[in-house]
Amino acid sequence: MIKNAPPSTSVRIAGLHLKNPVMTASGTFGYGEDLSTYMEPNCIGALVTKGLSVEPRLGNPPPRIMETPSGLLNSVGLQNIGVRNFIQEHLPKLRAYNVPVIANIYGETIDDYCKVAEILSSEKGVHALEVNISCPNVKCGGIAFGATADSASEVAQQVKQASRLPVIVKLTPNVSDIAEIACAVEKAGADAVSLINTIMGMSVDIETRRPHLKSITGGLSGPAIRPIALRMVYEVFRRVHIPVIGIGGIMNASDAIAFLIVGASAVQIGTANFIDPAVAPKIIVGIESYLANHGIGNIQELIGSLRID
Repeated sequence: MIKNAPPSTSVRIAGLHLKNPVMTASGTFGYGEDLSTYMEPNCIGALVTKGLSVEPRLGNPPPRIMETPSGLLNSVGLQNIGVRNFIQEHLPKLRAYNVPVIANIYGETIDDYCKVAEILSSEKGVHALEVNISCPNVKCGGIAFGATADSASEVAQQVKQASRLPVIVKLTPNVSDIAEIACAVEKAGADAVSLINTIMGMSVDIETRRPHLKSITGGLSGPAIRPIALRMVYEVFRRVHIPVIGIGGIMNASDAIAFLIVGASAVQIGTANFIDPAVAPKIIVGIESYLANHGIGNIQELIGSLRID
């Protein structure tokens, strides 16, 4: 008996071929090899590094992480070893993987973004850039660039000109119209958008009457933000012509599939990695099973298939 061929799960994002639509989210998978003892990195669609800046950053002072109901509040502040140390200490190991490596980059100025982009563009083993204009936990840069269409498009345009690599722009939900920002960066030359980054929040110790986080506020992630992320991905998908990568509280295959149905071409797994470092392969298997069980031969048939009649 000839068995039916397994469903095709491959997708293309910003010119990159991904064997499946499951990616890691920046800041939750270290520099790429941190969780390799728990899972096989080659099984995922793409690997996204921790955010990289021109020079090393210490990040924000502790305490800077707090669990909340159905979520995680963090104010790490983009702590990282700097792009040059990343290239020297981690990139050689990533080159051995058979998976696209997407470097998340951050800058306090547009020149900073461009400098990191230029440095990474000359390195073998980096396949795309994810431009973080959406981090709410830094005083300079980050969300300041993602808050308006004009500033977001300026960063996207400048980074695109400074790099030979595909450019993915990571959007903040802390705006009035995220689809407007998405349209602006698309017009500026972005090859894809990823959304959402964390939502601004805070937590208070009622005994001391002090914030739990030293920085007072932080970014909320996890299942608590999933309905908001899903709605925003849906809104952006309807407005742009470039691929959309969905992020926000994806804990299992069902969550990932919902993002695909509303229009995401791929998804990133973030907070779930802290709960189960081997969650990504499980989500991939779950997506494959869903396609097979529903008689869907190609994942492209699922993407954007939301029924609203």
